Amino acid sequence: MSNLALYVITVLVWGSTWFAIEFQLGVVEPEVSVVYRYAGASLLLFAWSKHKNLNLSFGIRQHGWFVLLGLFLFGLNYVLAYRAQIYITSALTAIAFSSIVWMNILNARFFFGIRAGRRTIVGSLLGVVGIITLFAPQVRNLAFTDTVFLGCVLALLGALAASFGNMASQGAQKRGLPIVQSNAWGMFYGGGLSAISSVVAGHAFAFDFSTGYVVSLAYLTVFGSIIAFGAYLTLLGRIGAHKAGYAMVMFPVVALILSLLFEGLQLSASIVIGTLLVLAGNVFVLERGNR
Repeated sequence: MSNLALYVITVLVWGSTWFAIEFQLGVVEPEVSVVYRYAGASLLLFAWSKHKNLNLSFGIRQHGWFVLLGLFLFGLNYVLAYRAQIYITSALTAIAFSSIVWMNILNARFFFGIRAGRRTIVGSLLGVVGIITLFAPQVRNLAFTDTVFLGCVLALLGALAASFGNMASQGAQKRGLPIVQSNAWGMFYGGGLSAISSVVAGHAFAFDFSTGYVVSLAYLTVFGSIIAFGAYLTLLGRIGAHKAGYAMVMFPVVALILSLLFEGLQLSASIVIGTLLVLAGNVFVLERGNR
């Protein structure tokens, strides 16, 4: 599959998961919802691997990489993101998570010695400014209370955990570990670690049988986890974390477009200008030639 197709799949699927996560909050504790999501995703990937006769046997060192994936990308990242949206709006969460673009640039330099080109830096700057412009009307009159501050800190920590997960995936791929089996084991460990933290915290393993929770959980498990992560991590291995990470800036735009189409959100100057800035940044980051 081409890089463009992988990028489009990642952006479109993750852009639509913003709505699904809202249906996960309420009855079930965030950590428990993460357990259900990644336990289900890992079982499906293990079943697929068995069906395709893919190797699932790996050594201790390889499992060390899988544990890192599970801890940062399929566990801590989402626990913090779910928790953040209890205290702040999805708009603030989107702005906070757009910082992963810069985190990936710095971490790729620190862990792998990979320098980001000038176009990537300029494009990332345009993208982050675009995201802030997009959501400015929603946060302009927001009171900066202790709970809002806590939510922003949680979201930034979630973005940092996701960036570390990106580095773990890039390191695993550099060592020849396959995407599908890595995701299967990583999601298994992510779900397991989230289960342990839930037990320690005393969270009940309740389940919400409402249509909204069940359908959103199924969508997040199959599309948001298996399909989107498969596409994104494949892309990350091909073009690097500093470029692939720009998808994190693009998918809030998709979420806003869906709101325009289905939730009656009114088109405004900030949406138009912010979207144009994000798209311009997209061209700078992903285009190789000078146009």
